[in-house]
Amino acid sequence: MAETVMINDDLRDRILAEPGLVLDDQDLMRALVAANEGARGSNVVDLRGIAMERLEARLDRLEDTHRSVIAAAYENLAGTNQVHRAILRMLDPLTFDEFLTNLTGDVAQILRLDAVRLVLESPKGSEAVLRRLGDVVHVVERGFIETYILAGRRMPARAVTLRRTQPENGAIFGDASGRIQSEALMRIDLGAGRLPGMLAFGSEDDQHFKPSQGTDLLAFLAGVFERTMRRWLA
Repeated sequence: MAETVMINDDLRDRILAEPGLVLDDQDLMRALVAANEGARGSNVVDLRGIAMERLEARLDRLEDTHRSVIAAAYENLAGTNQVHRAILRMLDPLTFDEFLTNLTGDVAQILRLDAVRLVLESPKGSEAVLRRLGDVVHVVERGFIETYILAGRRMPARAVTLRRTQPENGAIFGDASGRIQSEALMRIDLGAGRLPGMLAFGSEDDQHFKPSQGTDLLAFLAGVFERTMRRWLA
């Protein structure tokens, strides 16, 4: 007769007093179930055990999904706070020159951008005046913005476009074009009687702006920006 191994009295008393400690420990429960299966022999199939294994697998998948959802929620919250801070800083300047300079300064820093451009379509004659407003303003010919955003696609241009940079991105990012790997392009309505504009954000990280990302926050930022621009232009 096989010798029966007795459990330590202190350990036995603790388990009897708090059985939940055993039930909550997944590794310990797996070991107990495996020991029980070994005692039954290989010719006995435990359907309940199989069902439990499947339930555990489903629980693991649900926990992974839960963690992913929580991580995404925190990321969205962080992005919302970041855009709100940038908008508040964008509204601080009291002069138009400071407003433009601020885009490439504090606003760009808050949003972790490596380049910011305000692209304005303009008839010939006013280009020289606009260029004196600084490097942040890039003047282009009529129709350039839609052509640049669509990049050869036959579809309506979106209000916000996120993508890897195009080969012709040097047309707006200038000297920084060699470093810029992804871009966010926001169409700007400057009001009746004015040609359209575009606010362009560039990043050296090719994953900073991706088509799979949401655009609601950037659309909101662009809406605030275009309303501010209309006031300055008025």
